[in-house]
Amino acid sequence: MSRTARFSLLALVLVLVVSATAMAQRGFRQRNFDPETVDRGGVPVWENNKNFKSDLFTFVRVKYASHDGGRGWGRRGGKWMTDYPDSDLNFSYRLHELTALEVDPHGKILELTDEAIFNYPFLYLIEPGNMYLSDAEVTALRKYLLNGGFLMVDDFWGEWEWQNFYENIKRVFPDREPIELPLEHEIFHCVYDLKKKPQVPSIHGWYGGRTDDGRPDAQEPHYRGLFDDQGRLMSIICHNTDLGDGWEQEGANVEYFKEFSEKWSYPLGINIVTYAMTH
Repeated sequence: MSRTARFSLLALVLVLVVSATAMAQRGFRQRNFDPETVDRGGVPVWENNKNFKSDLFTFVRVKYASHDGGRGWGRRGGKWMTDYPDSDLNFSYRLHELTALEVDPHGKILELTDEAIFNYPFLYLIEPGNMYLSDAEVTALRKYLLNGGFLMVDDFWGEWEWQNFYENIKRVFPDREPIELPLEHEIFHCVYDLKKKPQVPSIHGWYGGRTDDGRPDAQEPHYRGLFDDQGRLMSIICHNTDLGDGWEQEGANVEYFKEFSEKWSYPLGINIVTYAMTH
């Protein structure tokens, strides 16, 4: 690990340990899907350099439909909302604290058919194991990725969920296959030098003593990539792992934080964003 990465990791430990108690006391909060007014649960709102007002990194969560019909903003809205808002807020805050990026403290929630996605180079899509993309969403995602956008997919488990996601992504790119990224790939080393591909369990799975989310067909984590014709990585697909829970649950349990949030979820998340923004 480089000197810069070691310094950043030390800073990460200090910042998160100080805030762990406050994070742990959030408790249940009424759902609110307006990033500008959502209950931040103690995560501060910071000021960015006004000279870079148009150059902010914004964490954009994708809103999509599920096979059960869930798309709405309410309590029954679908799996796209998993871990919101804590994971988005916590990760954005740590990205602001630990990198040179100017980061939007609020983030966004957008549908793939919203033309606004083309204003943001990074999209985060969670729990696609029951996702269903409309034809319009398929077309929009293909256009977004081929025009330089980057998609991070996270938190889905087992072969059934993989097959459902695979069927959807093959509609986006019938002629491209997701390729397993080797540990040697730069995305695992560009800021933090990871020694393995981590499997981050949900905190509930970890409480049960498992890192595979209690699923017999999810024992091995996979990090697959989609590439364009020039060899640019357009998407990283994080399967049989849950980086978002490591962000969301950073204050829920000290052991979980040390083993998964500090060691894997934040370092790999920062690597992914750094790679996406520099390639």
